[in-house]
Order: sequence, then structure tokens, then C-alpha cells
Amino acid sequence: MDNFNIIATTFFGLEGVLSEEIKALGARNVKILTRAVSFTGNNTLLYKANYFLRTALKILVPITSFSAYNDKEFYDYLYKINWQDYMAVSDTFAVDCTASGPIFTHSKYLALKCKDAIADYFRSKKGRRPDVDTQYPDLRINVHVHNAQVNISLDSTGIPMSKRGYKTRQTEAPVNEVLASGILKLTGWDMSTPLVDPMCGSGTFAIEACLMAMNIAPGSLRHFALEKWRNFDSQLWSQIIKEAKETKKEKPEVEIYGYDKDVTALDISSKNAINAGVGNFINFDYKDFFTSEDNQSGLFLIMNPPYGERLESNEDMLAFYKQLGDTFKNHYKGSSAWVLSANIEALKNLGLRSSKKIKLFNGPLECRLECFEMYEGSKKKKN
Repeated sequence: MDNFNIIATTFFGLEGVLSEEIKALGARNVKILTRAVSFTGNNTLLYKANYFLRTALKILVPITSFSAYNDKEFYDYLYKINWQDYMAVSDTFAVDCTASGPIFTHSKYLALKCKDAIADYFRSKKGRRPDVDTQYPDLRINVHVHNAQVNISLDSTGIPMSKRGYKTRQTEAPVNEVLASGILKLTGWDMSTPLVDPMCGSGTFAIEACLMAMNIAPGSLRHFALEKWRNFDSQLWSQIIKEAKETKKEKPEVEIYGYDKDVTALDISSKNAINAGVGNFINFDYKDFFTSEDNQSGLFLIMNPPYGERLESNEDMLAFYKQLGDTFKNHYKGSSAWVLSANIEALKNLGLRSSKKIKLFNGPLECRLECFEMYEGSKKKKN
């Protein structure tokens, strides 16, 4: 198929690393948008984007855009689309809609109007309407409305790509898989410096790091919406899976550690790692970061510590972060630590000057990803 427009959505702050991933796949006309990256490519690139991209949430194929200022105009434009190009009356479909701005304020209502337009289109052409299946439809349609601008796309992904398929259980407030991969890329981790998550929880950072280090495709454990499309090329899909298997490494060329003082968390993270196919390559161990007597250098530490909602009071939280900073300084000289937190005030209580600050969102929470360098001697000597 000739090149067509494709949009990969992501989290705020990850647009840059996603665009680099997309370029590496061979995409053309790559443009960074807000929480998304647009590019052009063919079916091969569309399939590879779903299977290989670590920092994308959804891969959308735009089919039309228009302006609408009321419900009738919205419905009429949707009714005029030749839906038989994308589905048959025997197929099931679902509509996902987001709306912002003063003109359209109810996304669920717009989704219903879109369903009505598609149903009425087929009723006029075939005498009956296709069924809706919100869970596993043959075609998932994405409607994005901002003010009067309406964008209609086909969702080739289905369940967001953050759902890799390896998490059967998780701890409280886990890091999203796409966000974890994005953070690893933002930090510039070189996949050769030993990585430690000293408060590993569900094991997301360690598992995503290991998948990266072994070049395991993040889409290898799940299915995608495009596999149910009427024009799905199973031969091309099989070739992409074969390519992914051939480039996978037998083991990582780096040590990866996940520590936690909660035995339940360690059990969860270990089982998640096994599900991801990397259980033999991550060193999970029971360890309290604050009481361990380790004195290690040359490590890459990454963590998502409690933000405050998991601690009993503000005093507890500030004391926790001060202890965190003291542990960095006393036991990890010569290492670097990246900390993700939604509590900016608590980060200041680490007692360390950050060398980098990056604004991100963990779900609805605005966060900061900050880097702290623990020098062996004085900073002057290091420089």
C-alpha cells in the first residue's frame, strides 16, 4: 500500500523520544505534536509501529477531518463517510471519543452520535446495522474533537500499548509501562551501566530495562486491533514477528537489580518478569534501601518512591525524602540516581542539587523526573 498518514499518541514529555523511535523504524515526515507524533508510512511501518515502539500508547490511522459546530453537522459528516471501505455490516465496531472546548462538552454523547451515523449508514445501504462490541470489536474508531475541529481515525492498537501483557498483578501506584520505557530513554541509560531500582514495586523499571537490553519487542506478548481488520496482511505480520525474534539477544549485557522490603511486591515483580520472559535475567532481592550497608559506585539508580499519599503525614514524607537523599550520599558515591515524584516539595528535601529536571505526568499527576549525581569527591574534582 502507498504511504499514508499515521499518528502515534503518547504521554506529555515523551514526544521527543517517541519521534526518535519512529525515525529509527524508517518513517518519513515525522512531526512532534502535543502528546503525539505524526508521520507517514505504509502497512509495514504501521505494523512495526505497533510491535516495536516502546513509548507509544496508540497507533492511529486518520481517515478524515472536518469542522462541525453542532450535533447535526457532526452527524451529517460522519454519515457521509464510506464506511464500507473499512468494515462490513457483519463486523462489530466500537467508538472511543475525546472532546474539549466550548462547542462539544460531552464525549460520550458524541460517541453515541457517531455510532448512530455508522448504524444508519449501513441500514441505508444494507438494510441492517452492524453490532457494537466495546471489548473486542472488529473495528475500533477514534474520534478526537477540539473546539470545532473533528478528527476521525482508525485505532490499529486497541488496548493501549502500555498493557504489554506481562502484568498479572501489581502493587499500589505502579509506573505505567510506556512511561517507564520513556523515562529510561529520557535518562540516556546506556544499557551497559548496572541498573538498580531499590523500591521496585511491580518491577516495571527493571522489566522494561531488561526488555530494552535484550531487544525484545514490547508487542510480542499481546495482540492488536489491526489483526482483525479486513485487509490484515497475516504474511507481513508473521515476517515482522520473525524479524523481531531474530534480533532478540539471548541475555542482557548488563546487570539489572530490583530491590524491595515488601515480600509481596517482590513476589509480584518476580512473576511479572517471568511472564515477560526475562525472569532469569533480573536480580530481585529483599532489601530495605535505608538499612542496607551497601557502598556501591558506578550504578544507575532509578525509582518511583512514595509521593505522599502512601505516607501518613507530610512530616513523614519530608523525613522519608531526607533519608532518601542521605542514603544516596552515604552509600552510592560515584553513582547517579533518577527519581520520579509528584511531590516537588519533597524532592527539595533530598538535600541534593539535581543536574536535570524533566516535567512528566504519571496518570493525572504532574511529576518531576530529576537526576542526582553522587560524586566520589568534590564536584570540582569530578569536573
